[in-house]
Amino acid sequence: MQYNAKAPYTVETHWQIEEVLDGDSIIIRHRFTKMRKEIRLYGLDAPEVKINRKMKEDEEKSHLPAQLLMQFGLQSLHFVLSVAPPKTTVTIITEQENYFDYWNRQLGYVILPSGECLNELLLQNGYAKATHQYYCGRLAEFQDLNRQAQLNEVGIYSFVKRF
Repeated sequence: MQYNAKAPYTVETHWQIEEVLDGDSIIIRHRFTKMRKEIRLYGLDAPEVKINRKMKEDEEKSHLPAQLLMQFGLQSLHFVLSVAPPKTTVTIITEQENYFDYWNRQLGYVILPSGECLNELLLQNGYAKATHQYYCGRLAEFQDLNRQAQLNEVGIYSFVKRF
């Protein structure tokens, strides 16, 4: 994972995944202070796992039925659980200039014990799409990873050309 040396980052260690909410949001808990917070993954969007306002928007944009999108959302959720189940120790890297999203959730790159970035894994394996809605300094790279997943027809792209 390459970071822009000029961009200031906050690096937080000693966190564990407490709960995977869906393919692009997790709840983490600090191993020592027990503080909890939600992390929204930078630069990507995974399908929803329940019917809500965003699901209706996604249904209109993608022209795919909500029930199908929800199945894709569950696939994304299960992928995250397979690579980063609860109790996984993670490091959170946050761009200081782009710390919170519209709903005041902390944005982050989630680094797994292997050194892999969860954000990248979701894109490479086709379980999320790159989006500017949760902007990050690595958006162009994430768009390339997304395009490769589409071309390779992996993950959700093995069923549909776009979601």
